[in-house]
Amino acid sequence: MSSAVRPKLKAAFKKARVIAPLHTGGPVAITQDGTKLVTCVEEEAILTDVQAGTEICRFLGDTESITALCITPSSTHLLLFTSSLALRIYEIPSSLEPLSKPVQPIRVIARAHDAPVHVCRADPTSTYLASGAADGTVKVWHIQRGYVTHVFKGHGGVVSALAFNYPFDPSSVVREQKMQLVTASVDTRIRIFDLSAATSKTGAAAKAEAVLEGHVSVPRGLDVSADGKWLISGGRDSVVMIWDISSGHENTTPKTKSSKGKGKETKFSPVLSKTIPVLERVEAVGLLRHDEDLAGSPSGPNKLRFYTAGEKGVVKIWDAREGAVLFTLGQEQDAVDEEQEEQRQILHSIYLPSKSVIVSVHADQNILFHSLSSQSLARQMIGYNDEIVDATFLSPHLPQNAPAGPPSAKYMDTHVALATNSSLIRVYSTSSLDARLLSGHSDIVLSLAGAADGRVLASGSKDRSARIWAPQHSNPEGEADQQALSEWGCVAVCEGHAESVGAIAMSRKPTENASEGALRFMFTGSQDRTIKMWDLSSVPLTYDAAEETRTVKCKSLTTHKAHDKDINSLDVAPNDKLLVSGSQDRTAKVWEIEYVITGGDKSRTVRGELKLLGTCKGHKRGVWCVRFGRAERVLATGSGDKTVKLWNLEDFTCVKTFEGHTNSVLRVDFLNAGMQLVSAASDGLVKLWNVRDEECTATMDNHENKVWALAISSDERTIVSGAADSVVTFWEDCTEEQEQEKESKRAELVSKEQDFMNYLALHDYRNAILLALAMEQPGRLLSLFRNLPSDAASSDIDASSSVTGHPAVDEVVRTLSGPDLARLLRYVRDWNARAKTSGVAQRVLHAVVKLRAVDDVVAAFGEDNALSLAAEVTEGMRSKDPKGSTALKELVEALIPYTERHLARMERLLQDSYVVDYLLGEMDDGLFNDVEDDTHDAPMDVDRAVEVSA
Repeated sequence: MSSAVRPKLKAAFKKARVIAPLHTGGPVAITQDGTKLVTCVEEEAILTDVQAGTEICRFLGDTESITALCITPSSTHLLLFTSSLALRIYEIPSSLEPLSKPVQPIRVIARAHDAPVHVCRADPTSTYLASGAADGTVKVWHIQRGYVTHVFKGHGGVVSALAFNYPFDPSSVVREQKMQLVTASVDTRIRIFDLSAATSKTGAAAKAEAVLEGHVSVPRGLDVSADGKWLISGGRDSVVMIWDISSGHENTTPKTKSSKGKGKETKFSPVLSKTIPVLERVEAVGLLRHDEDLAGSPSGPNKLRFYTAGEKGVVKIWDAREGAVLFTLGQEQDAVDEEQEEQRQILHSIYLPSKSVIVSVHADQNILFHSLSSQSLARQMIGYNDEIVDATFLSPHLPQNAPAGPPSAKYMDTHVALATNSSLIRVYSTSSLDARLLSGHSDIVLSLAGAADGRVLASGSKDRSARIWAPQHSNPEGEADQQALSEWGCVAVCEGHAESVGAIAMSRKPTENASEGALRFMFTGSQDRTIKMWDLSSVPLTYDAAEETRTVKCKSLTTHKAHDKDINSLDVAPNDKLLVSGSQDRTAKVWEIEYVITGGDKSRTVRGELKLLGTCKGHKRGVWCVRFGRAERVLATGSGDKTVKLWNLEDFTCVKTFEGHTNSVLRVDFLNAGMQLVSAASDGLVKLWNVRDEECTATMDNHENKVWALAISSDERTIVSGAADSVVTFWEDCTEEQEQEKESKRAELVSKEQDFMNYLALHDYRNAILLALAMEQPGRLLSLFRNLPSDAASSDIDASSSVTGHPAVDEVVRTLSGPDLARLLRYVRDWNARAKTSGVAQRVLHAVVKLRAVDDVVAAFGEDNALSLAAEVTEGMRSKDPKGSTALKELVEALIPYTERHLARMERLLQDSYVVDYLLGEMDDGLFNDVEDDTHDAPMDVDRAVEVSA
C-alpha cells in the first residue's frame, strides 16, 4: 500500500490586499470619468482607484481636519480647505499605480478665509475656485496663480451651497463670455453674482445681480442647466424650486421683491417657475443632462429632469414639468429606529454625466454608485468598518447541481463576509472594494459561519437570534461574472436564546438525499451558557425577493446547558459526528452529534441530540476558539493564556502546546491536512506554526489591535485576518515564489562565482574585478589583490614598475567607472581598519592616488550619489548630498586615523630592527674584536624612502 504524499509545508505569506478605512467622514469628490475618488480618513485625504478598490496615494495634510474639498472638472487638481483656514492645492496623479509617499501640495495659502470654509466648487473651465465661509464671505480664486479675483459679501450666515453658471453655445462663434456664481446661505436667500471680465475691470462693487427668496430653510443644493436658463435649488424645507434665469427676463421688472424697498434695482430678475414638494429634507439636488438615457423615458430639450437626495437615504429622479418622481435609486426602509434613520440619510451626492451615474455619500460613511441607465446599484464602497469581529469566505455563484468532486476554483471564495461592530453584515468581493450590506439583525452581529461550500451564510447576533442568508440569484451555468455581487436576503431565523448568540457552527457534510435539501443542522452557543441544535433541512439555498415574507422559522431540536460561563466558539467535525464548544470557564467540551431523519416527505420527522464525550482541561484562561482537524482526529484550542493547545480526541489529553503570542489567542485554524496551524491574537499578529516541531515558521504583522477574525480559503492559499483597527488583510501564500527566488539567486551566484574563477584562471583581471564589485564580495576582491605579486612572478611579468603588483590591474584601476571606484574605495576603508589586511588596503589606496586624478575621485562619489539619489527620489526621499562631497569627506576621515596608526607601527618595527641589527653585529665580532669595522654601521644607513614607503 503506497503512502499518501504529504503536502508541502507553507513557509511564507505576503500581504496581497488590504481593506482599510476609506472614508471616516467629511467631504467627498470624484473625477468626472468616475475612476478616482477622493475621501477623508481622519485628517488626511486619500485617492482611491474606484474600479480596483485600491489606494493610489495620500495627500499630505496639515494635521487639521478637512472642511471642504473639490476636484477640478479637468481632474488635474485637488483643492481642499482645512480647519486651520488654509487652502491647499495638489496635482492629482494621472497614473493609477499606487504611490508610496504622500503627495506634496503645489501651493498653500495659509489663511484663505477668516472663518471655516464648508463649501467649495471649481468652475467648468477648471480656472477658478469659489469658496464659501461660515462668516458669509464668498471668494473666487485663480487656481493656477493662487490669488483672489473676487470677494462677495452680503450673506447673513454660513454659505451652504455654490454653483457656477457658464453656458456655452457651440453655434455662437463670437459672443461675450459671461460667468455667474450662484450662492446660498443659511439666511435662506440665494444670490447671483457676475464674474465677467468687464465687471472686474471696471472695479465695480461686488454686489449681487439678484437675490432670490422663496426657501424657508437652508438651501443645500444648487445647480444650473447647461444652457444657463434654469436654476434649481433644494433645501431642508423639503421643497425644490426651479428658477428661470434666462437673459430674456433682464430689466422686465423695475424692482424685485428681494430688494426689500431699498430702491436698488438688479440687472435682471429671475422668475420662480415651479415649486415642487419633495416631502423630505433635501441635502443635494442636480439637473440631469438632456441626452441622459433614463431607461426608456422620453428625452429632449422640453423635458427637464433632476435628482434629489436627502434624509430618506434614496436618490429620486424627478420630472420637473410634471413634478412627479420617475423612479427611485436605493431602498427606502420604513420600520427603522431614529438612529438608523440618521445613519442612512444622504449628506452629499455627485452626478457623473459621462458614466450616467449618481454617487451618494451617506451618514454611515458608505458611498453608493447608482446607475441611471439600469436603475440599480452599480457599486457600493464602505467607508468605515469599525471593529472586525468575524469573517468567512463565501461562494454565492457556486452551481447547485455541480458535478461530483471538488468545486471549480473560479466559483470558490469569490466573496468574503465580515461581521463588524454593527447590525449590518458586509459582503465584499475579494477582487475589489465593491460590497453589499445585509440588514436584518437589530443588534451587533458577533459571529459568522458558511455552509453548503459557501453558498449560504449564518450569523449570530446580540439580538439573541441567528439568521440564515442566501444569495438572490444562483449561477448554474457559470456565465455571469464570478466577482459580481448578488443581493442577499434572510431565508431563515433561529430564535430562542435568552442572551447574545456569540458562537455558531453549521453542518459540513451535505445530505445524501437531494430531496432533503442541502442543509442539515446548525448549532448556536450563547451567553446564556446553552447550546441549541437547529433543523435546517427546510431552508432554501436561494433568496426570492418576491417571497420575502416567507422566512423560515427554524425549529430547535435540542438545548443543552453546556458550560458554566459564556460560550465563545463552536465547531463541527468534517464528518458531522462531533461538536466541540469552547467557553470562558477555561474548558473545551466534545459532544457526539445524533441527527436522524425518519419518514417520507409528508410525515418526515427530524430528531437531534447531543451527548457529552469528554472535557479538555488545561488552559489557565478562557477558551476563545476551538477547531477540529480537517484530516486527523485532533482538536486545536486558543486561549486567553496566550497558548494554542492540540488535544487527542481519544483520551482528551493535551499532546502539544504552542507558545509565542504575547497576548490572548483569539482564533486558530488548521492548514495542510493538519500539519500546520494558523493563529491570531490580541497582540495584532497572525502566526503560522508547524505542528510536528511546535515552531512558528512565519509571523504576519499588519494590524495594530486585536485580531478577532480569521478565515482560510478553500485552496488554503489565502488567509484573511480582520482586527479591531478596522483593517482586513488578505495574506497570500508565497512559499513557492520565495523558493524560486532563492533558487534563482543561488544559481546566479554560482554562475558568477564560476565566471570569477574562470577570469582569474585566464588572468582577465578587468572582468574579475568588475564581477567581484558587482557581486559585492569584498573577500574575493581582497584575495585577488593579495595574490597579485605571486601571480605576476609565476607569469614572468615584470612587476617592478607596477603600482598594484600587476600591470594589468594598474590599467583596471586607471579606467574604473565612477560608482565602481567609489565602491572599491569603501572596501579599502574596511580593509584598512584591520592590521591583517592593511597592507593590501594601502597598496590599492596608493594605486588609486597614483593612477587617478583628484577630480576623478571626487566625480566618482558624485556619480555614485547620483544613482542613490535617483533611487531615493523614486521612493519619495530626498538626498542632502547630490555632489557626493560629504561621502568623500567621511571616507577620508575614516582612512586617516588607521593609516597614521599603521605608519606608527611600521616606524616602531623599523626602530626595533635597528636594535636587532646591532645585537647581531655585536654577536658576530664586536664583543671579541675591538677593531672597528667600517662596514659595521652600514645597516644603520637605512634609506628614509623605505620608511616612507612603509
